[in-house]
Amino acid sequence: MAIILVPFLTVLAIALDIYWYVVLATVIFSWLLAFGVVNTYNHVVRTIGDVLSRLTEPALRPLRRILPDVGAVDLSPIALWLIILFLQMVVGNLLGIARGL
Repeated sequence: MAIILVPFLTVLAIALDIYWYVVLATVIFSWLLAFGVVNTYNHVVRTIGDVLSRLTEPALRPLRRILPDVGAVDLSPIALWLIILFLQMVVGNLLGIARGL
């Protein structure tokens, strides 16, 4: 069982780490866009924004419906980071248990 479980949990932990940085990139991109540092008339900037949006919106959209609206501040990335942190801890504990088998 550990032959399959340890690699699966390792890949899942790496995927969660990468997704954490994707959410961070989305937040930074939205700030740059809001403050006018970058504009979407540039094709590369528009493509980067589209890719980041497609990667994060499926996870952020349900959180936005649940969380209260606090004006211009979007709390959904913070909530998603907390969920990712929780999942990383669970996967880490499962990985430790699976390696102990």
